[in-house]
Amino acid sequence: MIRVNVIIDNPKWKKKSINLNKYIKKNISILSKIPKFKKKNYNFSILFTDNKKMKTLNYKFRGKNKKTDVLSFPLNKKKKPNQNYLGDIAISYEFVYNRSKKTNLFFEIDKMWVHGYLHLLGYDHKLSSEYKLMNNREIKILKYFDHKFV
Repeated sequence: MIRVNVIIDNPKWKKKSINLNKYIKKNISILSKIPKFKKKNYNFSILFTDNKKMKTLNYKFRGKNKKTDVLSFPLNKKKKPNQNYLGDIAISYEFVYNRSKKTNLFFEIDKMWVHGYLHLLGYDHKLSSEYKLMNNREIKILKYFDHKFV
């Protein structure tokens, strides 16, 4: 079973009348049923924050002094068989909200945490071949979710 700890440190996320904890956990239970992820016993955390915090984290951990949409912090790049805590993901409210004006808020939330989750699993997109693999995996996973959550 895949488990997630949802942390909301910015009140903007709560103003949208979204129960993020419920929404994310619903989609994590769906993820747990996808054949590729079935029988996995993983835990991770998602921090829902803002651009200011993302810029701070990006500088502190990556040396990049700029805001970003999503950051992943894998606990260990080479997972050990008995390791079930994958790491942490941080997501920026402003990026998600601005992108959602053209798409859908729930789709953008899912896109960010799925992208971060794949990084926790070791996927990357530095090379075009890696990008294609990771992007295809994201698209396949996102098709499982209902982005009309109320």
